This record gives sequence, C-alpha cells and structure tokens, in this order.
Amino acid sequence: MARVLVGIKRVIDYAVKVRVKPDKTGVVTDGVKHSMNPFDEIAVEEAVRLKEKKIASEIIAVSCGPLQSQEVLRTALAMGVDKGIHVEISGAEYETLQPIHVSKILAKIAQNEKADLIIVGKQAIDDDSNQTAQMTAAILDWPQATFASKIEKGNAEISVTREIDGGLENIKCKIPAVISADLRLNEPRYATLPNIMKAKKKPLQKLTPKDLGIDVSPRIQILSVEDPPTRQAGAILPDVDALVGKLKEGGHI
Repeated sequence: MARVLVGIKRVIDYAVKVRVKPDKTGVVTDGVKHSMNPFDEIAVEEAVRLKEKKIASEIIAVSCGPLQSQEVLRTALAMGVDKGIHVEISGAEYETLQPIHVSKILAKIAQNEKADLIIVGKQAIDDDSNQTAQMTAAILDWPQATFASKIEKGNAEISVTREIDGGLENIKCKIPAVISADLRLNEPRYATLPNIMKAKKKPLQKLTPKDLGIDVSPRIQILSVEDPPTRQAGAILPDVDALVGKLKEGGHI
C-alpha cells in the first residue's frame, strides 16, 4: 500500500474581502479569518478516500508557514490524516516564500518519509502560482499528473483524468508520482466533533527549513501590491448605432 504525502497551505478565507495595506507592501492579514486552501482540502479528501479504499496505508500532511499553520494541519488530521508536519517559517521569510522553496521542502520530506504519492491542490487562492506540484515532480524526477478530476490506482501505476482547456485528458503514470487536485476531483468532508477531538492526540512534528537543509532566502523582491482598478459603471444603449458611437468615442474602434 502507498504512503501519501499531502501539501496544505493556510490562506485568507475565500469568503473574506482582501484589503491591501496602506503602504502597498502586501495584504492585511492581522485579525483576518484564515482557513485551509480549498484545493488543498480536495487533496486531503482524496488521500483519505485512497486510505478508505485500502490503497493508501498512511497519510502525512505538511504545511509551511507561521505557528498558526498548525490550525490547518489539525483540520487535516480531523479529516482523517494520520500525521502532521509543520515546517515553521515566519516573518519576512514567509512573506517571500515561493513555490520553489515549498517544492524543495516537500521533496525532501517525501524522501525522508518514503512517500509513494504526493497530492497537492493545483494552486493556492492567495498567490495563484500553480507551480508547486510541477516543481516538486521535477526535483524528485517523478511523473506528474496535474489538474486531476479523477484518480484510479492500478498495480504499479495510476490512471488520472486531467482537466485541460479542450476538455478532459486521460493519462497513466508510474508510482511514485505527484498529483495536483482540481476542483471537480471530489467534495471534501466536514470534520466531525469526535474526529476533531481525536486529532488533538495525533502526532504533529515541528521542523524548520534548516533541519531539512533547505535555503529559503528570497528569490524575489515585492515592489508593490495594489488593488485592481475600479470597474466603471455600465450603460444600457438603445440600439447598435449608439453602441458603435460609444465605442468610437472611447477609442475602441
């Protein structure tokens, strides 16, 4: 049976209106509700389903970030994950943490834990990078199946249905492999109260990038974070001629 590693990220909750800091160095996070990245929830759910089908033997969740990242790890443990690993990165280092750093951390932990499958969300809803799965696969030299909407396990391989621009693509890849979860892969379960209580007793290991020999020094400098331009109000026009006139007036045609 496979050992599964799941990458999860603590992000500003999807229902919260994000506000840019007055100095434009980033977004306001203090006193703002955070939760597990929705695509990572789907990745956790898929790993738990693999265990329920007796395909996975153990599930390990990893989160990189400040102390509060342990909250999302506890949520994952309550959903059915067996063990959590918190790689603590805070302050300025966390603000400039990039997918390349996270990929190196996941790859190292996958080797240490002898993982057969790595499942992550296809992207985080805060930075929308969509790079971690691809770079983790490259570092490990493992096959990758991104944007997965269906996963089936064979003997020494997995069959994955991928969501692509033109529709769906079916691929097979050998194990070990890296998978990124798309929106339609599953519907994540809610953690029940008994499982939330049990999660408190499950192991949660704490590490630092230094423990893993990973350098997280910044590769980028954030110059400015700004709100998108305010949309102008629309107008209802009586006919096509008026529309053409408006377009010419605005210099669009």
